[in-house]
Amino acid sequence: MNLVWVICKKEFQGYFNSLIAYIFTVLFLAVINFLFIWFVLIPSQSINFSFYFEFLLYGIWFIIPAITMRSWAEEKKLGTAELLLTFPVKDWEVVFGKYLAGVIFFGLILLLSLVVPLSTALIGSPDWTAILSGYLGVFLVACSFIAVGTTMSALTKSQTIAFLLSLVICLFLLGIDNLLNRFQFPLGINFLINYLDVGWHFDSIARGVVDSRDIIYYLSLVFFFLTLNKYLIERRRWS
Repeated sequence: MNLVWVICKKEFQGYFNSLIAYIFTVLFLAVINFLFIWFVLIPSQSINFSFYFEFLLYGIWFIIPAITMRSWAEEKKLGTAELLLTFPVKDWEVVFGKYLAGVIFFGLILLLSLVVPLSTALIGSPDWTAILSGYLGVFLVACSFIAVGTTMSALTKSQTIAFLLSLVICLFLLGIDNLLNRFQFPLGINFLINYLDVGWHFDSIARGVVDSRDIIYYLSLVFFFLTLNKYLIERRRWS
């Protein structure tokens, strides 16, 4: 486990050496906060954070691919991936270390976004139970998308291609319900479609209903994509 933290620390420091990560972080927070304050908080003059978390949800669809696209693609481009894989370190340790760095980095971004809820506490009484539930939902979605992003980065040397692949898959996971429910499916299939939709589980958690099935869903997504990531790395090691 020590090797996981070593890799995690290296990757985490790498985020702060990337100008792109700073730019996307600032843009993400600025746009989300502006949209919420200008279009929700000021017109309604009421403290309702349901829209804030909707903005965050669709904001992470864009920022997660942006901050994860370099995870493996940059290593491949620089030729350091082969060097890394020659070290006495297990594939899962490398995969999980890179993933964990992304989770911690995005966790810092979420902490910075707390400025808005804390500020509203000075002028009113926000529902902190709903706020914490919303943050939990956003964090779980982000954990899933980070697993997607790091895996897509392992597919290619191009950060641009990794970004676009992650963008498409994350959008599909967010919109599978709206996309497929346009067609007539049996009731059981419709339930399966709803269950596969990231937003469907998020809505449940954001309402304050923390169901174990929702947690299992997100953990399953993370497990699936990290396992795929490990397979891609193993295939590269032996190719």
